[in-house]
Amino acid sequence: MNNEKDSKEIKALLSAAIAPIKDTALRRDLWPQMLCKLDEQPLPVSQIPWFDWALAAVFSAALFFFPGTIPALLYHL
Repeated sequence: MNNEKDSKEIKALLSAAIAPIKDTALRRDLWPQMLCKLDEQPLPVSQIPWFDWALAAVFSAALFFFPGTIPALLYHL
């Protein structure tokens, strides 16, 4: 009996804390936007930000100095 009372209290608290969702329909179709994104050309190598090059260098150095991480990385891929 106490368990039912706790369950009802929790349900009441959750329904008070979380506003009900009124409009769940999308306002527009997202597929045309996705097609445009897929058709975009990737950045040429000369326009890749320096930070990306720095991350690639750090990653390569880490693999070079700690080759034991390669199997772990391949496992997670």
